[in-house]
Amino acid sequence: MKKILSYKQRPQITSSYDAIVIGSGIGGMSLAACLSKAGKRVLVLERHYTPGGFTHVFKRKHYEWDVGVHYVGDVHREGKLLNRMFHYITDGRLEWAEMGEVYDRMVFGEEVYDFVKGREAFAEQMKSYFPEEAHAIDAYMQAIYQVQRATKPYFLEKAMSPGLGWVMSPLLRNKMMKYAARTTLSVLQELGCSPRLIAVLTGQFGDYGLPPGQSSFAMHAMLAKHYMNGGAYPVGGSSSIFDSILPSIQQAGGQVYTRAEVSQILIEKGRAVGVRMQDGQEIYAPKIISNAGAFNTYLNLLPEACKQKLNVDQHLTSYEPSASHACLYIGCRQPASALQLPKANYWVYPDNYDHDLNVARYLQKPEGELPLAYISFPSAKDPDWENRYPNTSTIQVITLAPYHWFAPWEHQKWKKRGSEYEALKEGLSEKMLQILFRLHPNLNGHIDYHELSSPLSTRHFSNYPQGEIYGVSHTPQRFKNRFLRVKTPIPNLYLTGQDVVTAGIGGALFGGMLTASTLLKKNMLKVVYES
Repeated sequence: MKKILSYKQRPQITSSYDAIVIGSGIGGMSLAACLSKAGKRVLVLERHYTPGGFTHVFKRKHYEWDVGVHYVGDVHREGKLLNRMFHYITDGRLEWAEMGEVYDRMVFGEEVYDFVKGREAFAEQMKSYFPEEAHAIDAYMQAIYQVQRATKPYFLEKAMSPGLGWVMSPLLRNKMMKYAARTTLSVLQELGCSPRLIAVLTGQFGDYGLPPGQSSFAMHAMLAKHYMNGGAYPVGGSSSIFDSILPSIQQAGGQVYTRAEVSQILIEKGRAVGVRMQDGQEIYAPKIISNAGAFNTYLNLLPEACKQKLNVDQHLTSYEPSASHACLYIGCRQPASALQLPKANYWVYPDNYDHDLNVARYLQKPEGELPLAYISFPSAKDPDWENRYPNTSTIQVITLAPYHWFAPWEHQKWKKRGSEYEALKEGLSEKMLQILFRLHPNLNGHIDYHELSSPLSTRHFSNYPQGEIYGVSHTPQRFKNRFLRVKTPIPNLYLTGQDVVTAGIGGALFGGMLTASTLLKKNMLKVVYES
C-alpha cells in the first residue's frame, strides 16, 4: 500500500498535477477529494500554517477550539444528502455526534425559546410559545420547504456556462427568486408573523450575518431547514474534517501544502494556466480552482490587465462583504459535566425583539448593548474531548464586530497593536463574559483562560479583506446577480466554496460538489447517492 505523506512533510512540488486548488477550506477540500476519487492528481495550496480553512482548530495551553464549525445540520441523518456527501469524500472516516433534542436556545431578556429537532416538533414547540399565531407558523414552515425545493435548480444554473445559464435561467431560477429577491423581514410580515415571532424565528441570523431586514429570505430558509432535524458536531473536533478528507486526496497522488501562499493566477493568451507563489515559484496545471473567495480571486489574484478587460470592479460593486465578528475563546480547568455545560447553543439578545434596530444601534454606538451573543460549548458536544483534554472544558462567545472599528491597527503586528486596541478588545470581552455569567453564574471564578480574536485575526489567517466570515453578504442582491458562478469568464479558471453557493459548512461543501460536477462533467450528487 502506498505510504500517505503528511502535509507537514512538504515533499517537492512537481508540475504534474491535473488541477490546482487555492485554499484548503471545506469547499476546496471537498472538490479536491471528488477530483481525486475520479483519478485526478490535485494540489491544494493553503497560505495559513494550519490547513482546513474555517474547519481548523485554534490551540492555547491545555485547550483547543473550533474557529468556524460550531454545529452542522443533517450530517447525522443516515442517507441524507450532507451525510452522503461527507461519507463520499472521507470514505466513511468522519464521525458525527448528535447534539440532542434541543440544538439552539433563543434568549430575550428572561424569556427562553427552545429550537427542537424535527419538522413537526419544531412547529408544535413554536405554537406552544405563540398559540395565537399557529396559522403564521404553518405558513412559515411551508415557505421554508418551498425554498428548499427550489434550491437545486437554482444552483444547477450556476454550474452552467454563462450563455447556457442565461437561456435556462427562467426555468431554473424563477421559483427560487420568488423568495431570494425579498428580505426575510418582508416575507415573514406577509405571512402574518408578529414582531416577537419574527425575532424568535430569525434568532439564528448570526449564522449568516444579517438581521431580517437585510437578509435574503432564501438564505434564512436554507439555514432554518438545514437545522430543522437538529445539529451535530464532529467527533474529535472540527480538525477531524480535514484529517478525514486528506487521505482521499493523497491516495490519488495529490497533496496539500501549508504556508503556500498564491500571489497571482497565471494567465496566458486569456486562459488560466497556473499560479505564482509568494516566493516566485510558478506551478502549472490545466485547471485552476479558487476557494479563496470571490473578492480575493477577482481583485487580488488576477493580473491587472485581466481585471480591466473583465471589468471586474463593475461586476463586484453589487456585492458586499459579509459580517465580521469577535470570538471569545474560554478555557476552564474542570470537565463540562462538572460545570453543567449544555450541548445546545445559546443565542442571547436584548429583550425588545428587534434585531434590525439593535444591530443599527450597535453600529452607531459600540459602547452600548451587544445586539447578539452566540454561546457554544464545544467540549460538551464532542464525546472524544475527555480523551484528548481530560478534566478541562471550553466555551466560545461570539458577537458582531464591524471591521472598521479595528481597521486603524490592520498594518500592525499581532500582540503589538498598542493599549487602545487592547482596551477595545477588553471592553468587548467583559461584555461577553457578563452575558455568559448571567446564563451560567456557576462559571464565575472557574475560567482559567480567555482570549478574544478580532476581525483582524480573520483577515490575517483567511485573507478576507475586511475580516468577513461568510464571504459575500447574503442580501437579496447577491441572489439576483448571476456573476458568482462556477465557471469564471476566464477559461480554465473556476470558483468553488461558499461564494458559489451559500455560507456555512453545508454551503461550502455543496459548492465543492457543484464545481466537481462541472469539471468532471457528471452529476456528483447522483454519484454520491449511488456510492
